Amino acid sequence: MDGRTRVDRIAQVIASLDADVVALQEVVGAGGDDCGQAAELGALLGMGWVMHSMRLLRGKAYGNVVLSRFPITADQPCDLSCDKREPRGCHRVDVNLNGRLLHVYNVHLGTAVFERRKQAPRLAEFVADAAVAGPKVLLGDFNEWVKGLTSKTLGAMLEGVDLSAHLRRRKTYPGVLPMFHLDHIYVAGGVVVEHVSLPRTRLTLVASDHLPLVADVRMPGPDPA
Repeated sequence: MDGRTRVDRIAQVIASLDADVVALQEVVGAGGDDCGQAAELGALLGMGWVMHSMRLLRGKAYGNVVLSRFPITADQPCDLSCDKREPRGCHRVDVNLNGRLLHVYNVHLGTAVFERRKQAPRLAEFVADAAVAGPKVLLGDFNEWVKGLTSKTLGAMLEGVDLSAHLRRRKTYPGVLPMFHLDHIYVAGGVVVEHVSLPRTRLTLVASDHLPLVADVRMPGPDPA
C-alpha cells in the first residue's frame, strides 16, 4: 500500500500468522534471471510451494501460489478465464497432513459480474469432482462482496464459513480502510472451522492491499474400522 513490493515484508506477515498452509494470489514467479517471489517466500519461510501461473507479467510467471509446511503430493489447475478478460483460475493442491490428505483450492475470480456468472459453475464442477474425495477447503479472492451467483452455487455444495460468527469486522479490502468482503472460505468433507481471524497490524495494513484472512480448521476424525 506504500507503492513498494517487498517480499521480505510479506514473509514477515505470513510468519506472524504461524499458518501451516497459505494461499496467495497475484504472485510474480520466475522469469529471466529472477527466481520469483514464490521461490523467495518459500526460502524465507522454510515452506514448500507450488504455483499456478495464469499469464506472463513483464516476461515473468504470474498467478496463484500455495505455501505449505507439510508435503505437497499433487496439484491440478483449473482455467476459469473468460474471453478478453484477465486470465483467472483455481489451483487444487493436495497436502499430506501426517498421512491424511487435505485438498486445498486456491481461487482468484474475475472482477466483473458476468465473469463470475460463467466462472461459478466451472469452479463448482472442479471442486465437486467425485474422483477427488475427502476433506476440502476452498479459499481465496472471490471478488464478490454480496451474495451473488458464485456464493449461491458454491453454497449449494459446500459449507460457506459465516465470518460474522467469528469476526466483528469482516471486510478485507482495501486493507487500510476495508470497504468490501472479497475473501471467502468454504469447506467440505467434514472439515470444521474452529476460529477465524483478520489480523490488522501496521505490517498487514501496508504489506498488501488485502488483509490476511486466517482460519483454524480441524480435520474430520478417521473413518471407523
